[in-house]
Amino acid sequence: MIRTEEFQINMGPQHPSTHGVFRAVLTMDGEAVNRVDPMIGYLHRGIEKICESRNYSQIIPLTDRLDYLSAMSNNIVYCMAVEKLMGLEIPDRAIVLRMLIAELQRIASHMIFIGTMGIDVGAVSVFFYTMREREHIMNLFEKLCGARLIYNFMRIGGLAHDLPENFEKETIEFIDIMEKKVDEYNDLLSENHIFKNRMQGIGLISKETALSYALSGPVGRASDVNYDVRKNDPYLWYHKLNFTVPVFVQGDCFSRYMLRIIEVKESVKIIRQCLDMLKPGSVRVQVPRVIKPPVGQVYAHVENPRGDLGVFIVSDGTANPYRVKFRAPSFVNLSVISEASKNLKIADLVLTLGSLDPVFGEVDR
Repeated sequence: MIRTEEFQINMGPQHPSTHGVFRAVLTMDGEAVNRVDPMIGYLHRGIEKICESRNYSQIIPLTDRLDYLSAMSNNIVYCMAVEKLMGLEIPDRAIVLRMLIAELQRIASHMIFIGTMGIDVGAVSVFFYTMREREHIMNLFEKLCGARLIYNFMRIGGLAHDLPENFEKETIEFIDIMEKKVDEYNDLLSENHIFKNRMQGIGLISKETALSYALSGPVGRASDVNYDVRKNDPYLWYHKLNFTVPVFVQGDCFSRYMLRIIEVKESVKIIRQCLDMLKPGSVRVQVPRVIKPPVGQVYAHVENPRGDLGVFIVSDGTANPYRVKFRAPSFVNLSVISEASKNLKIADLVLTLGSLDPVFGEVDR
């Protein structure tokens, strides 16, 4: 009889396939993974604690550093929470522009995911194509606020300023290109037999597991959890828009990949509707130079590219919040990695981790 003995190996924190500064301690039986213990904290910056020593406006740039691949979404949810605490209503044009910018940010984030997912499988070329499309969005954001990754563009009460000249025209040109490029990605990856064989049936997460771990975003919806904040608890004007939330039942890596492909097309539809809804007007209401919300607490959440992103604020009536807490979807979704990786090989663990699409600035905060 052959006897085997478990052993432990480290994956990370500098491993190229950990998608960030992340360490996983793997308990192996031969080539099979028996257990994954995620070790976080290598990027910890204490942003929530820093918020307590900053005034409400000074916190906006800190939110950029959380999920830095969807920084605009972080800006939006924080500003929404403070506005809710103050009982503030922002102008119609600002509402529409926030949705438009959030969907551009969703596409940019999903481009990173699709490209790096290809690299994890060994299809390197697609990464260059997705980065090419993402550059269009970065160019738009650079014209909008002068930055390409961390923006500090949202303001409590609306936006920093209105759109630059030709922004709407260039956005239309981009989404016309984007629609065609998604079909190219489908031809390159989605219908590729090697890619499908590597992804299908790998990293399985059941609906029950997804619900018990409170998974959200594409990770949850790939496991038949029909939940999207834009539909289930609408914010801004998402209730006025016509779009579909895709849901799969397989719960594997391929489903999590395909959901992002479909969501890019749905975001293009939303952007077209936002451009049609855009009317002239103010993009910001007047707020005090030093904001002091009334004593109380508030929670606001949005659907960011990785799932349900929430912010909880406790106000004691001063210029600084008493407490700020972020509900980070990357942190929540990462918690399922051990459950989803049982009996996989290390190469498949790389795919499973990548399919969760974690951003470690948000995990460690």
